[in-house]
Amino acid sequence: MTFKRTIPTLLLAAFFAASPSALHAQVEVDEEDIDLVEADDDEEEDSSTATSDEDIALPDAMNAELDSLLQEWNNKSYLIPEGDCTDNGVNPEFDRETYIHRLQRLPNVIEMPYNDVVRKFIDQYTGRLRRTVSIILGASNFYTPIFEEALEAYQLPLELKYLPVIESALNPSAVSRAGAVGLWQFMITTGKQYGLEVTSLIDERRDPIKSSYAAAHYLKDLYDIFGDWTLVIASYNCGPNNVRKAISRAGGVKDYWQIYPYLPAETRGYVPAFIAANYVMNYYCEHNICPAGTTLPASTDTVSVTRNLHVDQLVGKCNANADEVRALNPQYRTSLIPGDSHVCTLRLPTATMASFVAAGDSVYTWRATELLTSRREVEVSQTRATSGRGSRNGRNGRGGSRVTVRRGDTLGAIAKRNHTTVAKIRRLNGLRGNNIRAGQKLRVK
Repeated sequence: MTFKRTIPTLLLAAFFAASPSALHAQVEVDEEDIDLVEADDDEEEDSSTATSDEDIALPDAMNAELDSLLQEWNNKSYLIPEGDCTDNGVNPEFDRETYIHRLQRLPNVIEMPYNDVVRKFIDQYTGRLRRTVSIILGASNFYTPIFEEALEAYQLPLELKYLPVIESALNPSAVSRAGAVGLWQFMITTGKQYGLEVTSLIDERRDPIKSSYAAAHYLKDLYDIFGDWTLVIASYNCGPNNVRKAISRAGGVKDYWQIYPYLPAETRGYVPAFIAANYVMNYYCEHNICPAGTTLPASTDTVSVTRNLHVDQLVGKCNANADEVRALNPQYRTSLIPGDSHVCTLRLPTATMASFVAAGDSVYTWRATELLTSRREVEVSQTRATSGRGSRNGRNGRGGSRVTVRRGDTLGAIAKRNHTTVAKIRRLNGLRGNNIRAGQKLRVK
């Protein structure tokens, strides 16, 4: 059965309509002059209170090697510079009131206050990380509609679609230092808890659609626990237990900005980074940032595959682009789509899908013996290769059990005594008849 999923190109524009329900007050935090640095790998997750001059850790995605990220996307021709936008590298300065006003104008349910910490993250995104933001804007054309569908299915605030910006920089193959994987950075245990399959052949944490629905389900469960979206976002980063500990140490108050000093270092920067991501994904034009264009297909179809299929078979029979197939199906860890194990989903550009359907069974049989090399059944060899010289198991390099023929022995008697057959003794010793002599050595196994 084939069903179609259309992924339209999404143009992310700034929201300029003021909303009475979207007014957020400025929130002050204790840290006046906070420097943004990488987290110490040895830092304890449940550390106690933060000192006033303690550093905030950047989320992993913001520490990605920029040149490597650019190379990964550009070499595969998924993202290209826009021809009608010129990034002059100038990041305009705005006053505090402008940032407050812009954040208030976003039509969001989640509180988006301004403070010096949020400002530092905005400066990071619009300054040092502006090239990464350009790439993220281009990738969002493909991924944002998927995120919105999943969030809408669980009736969650749509601004949560920007969580993967700080989680993975919209790289479905991203892997954190802790081993979290995919756009939403699931650890293997949490991923399996929310229905994502992880095997040697499949890692559904990399599947944009399945991982998005799993993340939406997880976020809903966290909201059922805390009832506050900033606490939900914080617990998505460090886990609900660490948020509970911070609430307890803050005297039971359930407010992110009050428990802020008691959170792990990276989580102290996580909600401000989320607010900054919402800001930059809507106001990038005001900072002269040009979105990268995408060559990923505007629409795709999906089909259920119930037999093993190799990417090269799609290339050979359907004129598919191998890199594009892998980009659209990042959940498959090798070039094999293991339909023999269970039903697998294959996502292809609409034009390629038409060729796939037209080709029918010929796709699966094309070079199958060469590409699908896993043997279904094999015979176990009963003999060992000879080495040409004697070995410790006997002359002629043959191993196995040997007996010496006694006076009056027959092959039948020897076979019965050694729990074997006459035919096997003949085969092992190259005998054509029943003639044997006393003192002769025979292999019986």
